[in-house]
Amino acid sequence: MKPIPALIALTIALSIWFVIPVPQGVTPEAWHLLAIFIGTIAGIIGKAMPIGALAMIGIMLVAITGVTSDKPSVAIKDALSGFSNSLIWLIGIAIMISRGLIKTGLGNRIAYYFISIFGKRTLGIGYALALSELTLAPITPSNTARGGAIMHPIMRAIASSFGSSAEQGTEKKVGEYLALVNYNANPITSAMFITATAPNPLIVSLIAKGTGSHIEISWAMWALAALLPGLVAIVLMPLILYVCFPPTLKQTPNATLFAKQKLEELGGFKGPEKIMLAVFALLLLLWAGVPAMVFGEAWKFDATTVALLGLSILLVTGVLTWEDILKEKTAWDTITWFAALVMMASFLGKLGLIGWFSGVIQQQIGSFGLGWVGVIALLVLVYFYSHYFFASTTAHITAMYAAFLAAGIALGAPPLLLALILAFSSSLMMSLTHYATGTAPIVFGSGYVSLGRWWIAGLVMSIANLAVWGGVGAFWWKVLGYW
Repeated sequence: MKPIPALIALTIALSIWFVIPVPQGVTPEAWHLLAIFIGTIAGIIGKAMPIGALAMIGIMLVAITGVTSDKPSVAIKDALSGFSNSLIWLIGIAIMISRGLIKTGLGNRIAYYFISIFGKRTLGIGYALALSELTLAPITPSNTARGGAIMHPIMRAIASSFGSSAEQGTEKKVGEYLALVNYNANPITSAMFITATAPNPLIVSLIAKGTGSHIEISWAMWALAALLPGLVAIVLMPLILYVCFPPTLKQTPNATLFAKQKLEELGGFKGPEKIMLAVFALLLLLWAGVPAMVFGEAWKFDATTVALLGLSILLVTGVLTWEDILKEKTAWDTITWFAALVMMASFLGKLGLIGWFSGVIQQQIGSFGLGWVGVIALLVLVYFYSHYFFASTTAHITAMYAAFLAAGIALGAPPLLLALILAFSSSLMMSLTHYATGTAPIVFGSGYVSLGRWWIAGLVMSIANLAVWGGVGAFWWKVLGYW
């Protein structure tokens, strides 16, 4: 435990509970739950303890204080209710499945394959990294594992093969550019699939609860909504960074040879890789609802059930062992902290706190007299750029998403349009800083990009991404009939 961040989080929680008066229109129970919630979020931001440990403490406090019920037996059931959320298990199981990409070497094979095709120019390597990210994203809910554990070592190996390193002062040769592409592909691909980053299922849950289940977003609906703006963003991102942060080495024919050598070292497709690839394809087909489209509703499956099917196949075939699953700490950690945050966010809504907070936001924004277009623009900009103050997308989403959605709907914004643009912004805002998400410290820590240039790149890409998703995205969603 880090004493100073822990003390700050505790002070904030106690101040809300005991010092700040309960506002008019808010029940004491809701206010006290807010104190626990904000204290937990402050602890996550300050990294007072591992997020899973903080989640367990939060669950304990909800149960022991009785903020949801004065009956102890009911209070503990409420505190543990998050573990019954199927979306939480979807993301945890998908993280377990993605372990197979690393264990079998399939993730590396995919990345080197793209580089062997596009690697004759530095710009081409950038596109190869982006396309590899996009290919792996649907079944890699840990964006940190995807961008940091799979893609980053490959990116570093390529940069090193050209003598580009921070230690030698040659980072601008190719390393800086490739590191920026490596990182900025991560937020875009995270926005494109529910299963591409851990907080996305949380957003789906918040949307359903915030609209009284009038809007329920499936895996296929999310992927379809993100398809066009996501592809446009993926195409533009390497080019924008190439113009703004040009590498001094433009031609890289050796990268193609390097990738082909790596593929030769991997050898032919092995049995576990073939099984992993088959499971990959099966998951995408079932999540996208293809069997249901062809054979009817009887072939429609719940997304979490599909994930369980994929994991079971990998266990039965021996691609993954139960020991592999037990060692997948990220998955179990994610299930734990997700359960705590979803539970608290859910009861803040049930106790009326979210409604009260959205009313405050609604009153402030309503005073500007904006139309719904202006309302969406203002809400998205405030929501997006406030991520400068967060070191966790999950904490940010949990703290702000539901209230901003409710306020915007109350001010006349089309509900699904607002829900989508806020949802995709929740991933895209990861581009801003070197601490915005777990992938950032890994890539930034390699030293290829200075702090100042990283933040400039983040600002440039934030403007580009907002323009693409707000412009192309809004047009695409209109075509789809979403607003």
